[in-house]
Amino acid sequence: MIPFEHIDPSWTLFLDRDGVINVEKEGSYILHYGEFVFLQGVHEALQRCAAAFGHIVVVTNQRGVGKGMMTAADLQDIHDKMVAAIELAGGRISRIYYADSLDNAHPLRKPQPGMALAAQRELPGVDLSRSVMVGNNLSDMEFGRNAGMYTAFVRTTNPEQPLPHPAIDMAFESLPDFAKHLRLA
Repeated sequence: MIPFEHIDPSWTLFLDRDGVINVEKEGSYILHYGEFVFLQGVHEALQRCAAAFGHIVVVTNQRGVGKGMMTAADLQDIHDKMVAAIELAGGRISRIYYADSLDNAHPLRKPQPGMALAAQRELPGVDLSRSVMVGNNLSDMEFGRNAGMYTAFVRTTNPEQPLPHPAIDMAFESLPDFAKHLRLA
């Protein structure tokens, strides 16, 4: 169970990208910003999350780069424009980490905790025991577990996920549904 009553700016929110922040492109990858579409209510949800959490970190597996379907510069352009739109709406992203490796065992690729450990090293005050991972796949939940975080599953792309599940602390319909549960000062 996520202790919503204790979440304050000393906490960190980790978010998957595709299927949590934006519409997931089924069977492929978002290759340029023209294909990037925010899920409904995400701007408001991120504004609410920014008021509750000290850091908001995006952690995303991006094999499209590793497969040569897009460049790291293409991905950076998507992320720059995504962050600008989020900030314009009153939200905030502290840092974005991505894994482009094709090797499922790569330490940065979810469900391995490498991206969380990098955030802990690079961002002041990140305490993984005071962090929540929000994602739409079991690999996101396993990433959170492997890093020692609380986990929140959103059903945006996998509504049939059986619950309860040992890797999932709580489940929500979407990121906006998760954000509604945050208590703001």
